[in-house]
Formats: sequence, C-alpha cells, structure tokens
Amino acid sequence: MATAIFKETASIKQAVSIINDMDPGKFPRLLSRILQKLHLKAEQSFNEEEEEKLQAAFSLEKQSLKLVLETISFILEQAVYHNIKSSVFRQQLENIHLEQSKTEAFVSVWENAGQETVDKFRQRTLTPKKLETTAWQLNLQMAQSTQAKMKSPQAVLELGVSTEDTKNLEKIFVEFNHQELLEFYNKLETIQAQLDSLT
Repeated sequence: MATAIFKETASIKQAVSIINDMDPGKFPRLLSRILQKLHLKAEQSFNEEEEEKLQAAFSLEKQSLKLVLETISFILEQAVYHNIKSSVFRQQLENIHLEQSKTEAFVSVWENAGQETVDKFRQRTLTPKKLETTAWQLNLQMAQSTQAKMKSPQAVLELGVSTEDTKNLEKIFVEFNHQELLEFYNKLETIQAQLDSLT
C-alpha cells in the first residue's frame, strides 16, 4: 500500500465533509480554476468579489469556503509535488473519504491539466530574486596617507538581479580583496562540480 500523501487531520475531515455536499455540477469548474492559478505565488485563485459569488453558488459561509479553497489547493499542490499518477491520486482521495463524484472530478481535472501545472512549477524559481547580469572591475589602491608604498587590489562584482514580479534590475555591488575573491571562486567551483555530478 502506498504511503498516505493526505493525512486525515481534523481540518481535512471537515473540508471533505463540506466538499462532499457541494454541487457536483459546479465543482469541476472550481477545481479547474484553482489548478490554473496554483503556480502563481503572489496571486489568489479568487478575488473577494468572486469568493462572495462562490459562497452564494455553493451556499457556504465565508469560513467554510476558505477552508474548502485551502484544502483543494493543498491537495493539488501535493499532487504537483509528487507528480502523482491518476490511479494513485484516485486511491489517495478515496482514503480520505472523498465522495466518488468529487474524486472523479479531481482525477479528471488532474488528467487534463496536471502535467501542464507540474511543468509551470518546474519553470518557477524557488528564490524571489534571479541573477540576470554580471559585471566586474578591478580597483587598485596604490598609497595611503600612512603608507607610501602599498598595493591593495579590490575586485568589485556587480550583480543585476530581478524578481519574478518585476523586470526592473536591481544592482548589487560586492567588493572582494584577494583572499575573499579566492574563497568565493572556490565555493563557485564546488557548486559547479555538484551541478555537474547531477547532470
């Protein structure tokens, strides 16, 4: 028997009970919408006005609707994370006592758009900032008021980073002396070797 992906917690039991009572005709559209927007970190599946319409359409209180939306999102996120097969997904949903029609709706939506959603998640970056550009310069300090003959090389690395939400580049400047630059280079070599071993 496969390991349970969804644990039957009190909140999942409560959400399943509400989902089982929801209109089976409208439920698949709700699932499709949530799955379409699942990969967007900063965006909710529904705005406030749409949530009010959903409350009316499914005859749910605000808290119940919130619980249902969070639970559906959690179930679909777990399906994406595990890149779950339809047959396993069906079994996992039956294990938490989801009604047959709702289980079939989940599986159908997953078969139609699951792989596309998994691909969208793979393209998404894990960190909020992404390196876009790099530049460097070398500064050489030749003297100071206390020392006439002095060579102090400093490397300045300019990193242009952007966030997923905006395309504006933020420039970060990092200054290294010889020893710091050597340590940084060695760390990059270690990272590169680890990446090479994975491919």
